Amino acid sequence: MTSAVSTPLVRLEGVSKVYDTPAGRRTAVDDVSLTVNEGEIVGVIGYSGAGKSTLVRLINALELPTSGRVFVGDSELTALPERSLRAVRQGIGMIFQQFNLFRSRTVAGNVAYPLRVAGLGKAERDARTAELLDFVGLLDRAHSYPEQLSGGQKQRVGIARALATNPRLLLADEATSALDPETTADVLALLKRVNRDLGVTIIVITHEMDAIRAIADRVAVMDSGRIVESGPVYDVFSKPTTPAAARFVRSVLQDRPSPETLTRLRQNHDGRIATVQVAEIPGFIGVVTSAFTGQDVAADLIFGGISELQQRPVGALTYELSGDDARIDAALADLTARGIDWIEEN
Repeated sequence: MTSAVSTPLVRLEGVSKVYDTPAGRRTAVDDVSLTVNEGEIVGVIGYSGAGKSTLVRLINALELPTSGRVFVGDSELTALPERSLRAVRQGIGMIFQQFNLFRSRTVAGNVAYPLRVAGLGKAERDARTAELLDFVGLLDRAHSYPEQLSGGQKQRVGIARALATNPRLLLADEATSALDPETTADVLALLKRVNRDLGVTIIVITHEMDAIRAIADRVAVMDSGRIVESGPVYDVFSKPTTPAAARFVRSVLQDRPSPETLTRLRQNHDGRIATVQVAEIPGFIGVVTSAFTGQDVAADLIFGGISELQQRPVGALTYELSGDDARIDAALADLTARGIDWIEEN
């Protein structure tokens, strides 16, 4: 659900987290500012050690920042005593990579646990538990134990449990990393429904760009504790501006030649090689073709692909260009004039 509402639910302002370790001071989160609006799904992506998990712990106040401020709703977490923080955390649901279910409790018992902690009576707990298990499609497994469930079913229980106290915010920390691709798609679709049907704001922490592509409205790319790039998912996918974002995008779209592939292409093609960014213009392929043929340039497609993201085209096409260098330069200049980005693969 892409929300038209721009009311901030989560705000981080210049947040840093520094740990003292035997090897010296280590900065896990470095001057991060981030806003998540109500109703959004925002993805935070980065490789291992980028600072993602620390960021999650700062948002739910399991860790306090070394510097900077963290807000959830109207509450500044960095200024609250522990008793008040516990109340704020009740409005934040959490799902985990390894599910974190109680093995000794049934599926229903796991979902009901936070309701028991919140002091609800048995009848109300039972009704809410049944409602949530029906929502995630596991009402028939209410009396099963976690060891009797598949990984995807365990994560559905985790989602139901995280929703038990009607949180405004759901934090998903590598929630699909332990799942196979088909199960991952099912869990992501469920999270999308949680956002759409229940209006829950979701922050997805992951190293998998496919997860971001599937459900997020906006994405923030973390590298070495910093957010190095952020914006609408389509913008970051179609025109990444940093090497870290470009690596993630390339891992999903596989539309640009890697350095190794480029070396192989050069061995097999004598002409100049240029990669053209897919643009949202009518008849894109025909426009590109006419730019080359209009200058009497032979353009052979040797790599790339076009896919769809949020019902918009995204991708890149790599061409071998043969002909007079001046004419090739003129054709590429024509693409620029038509609003089409390209890069020559030197």
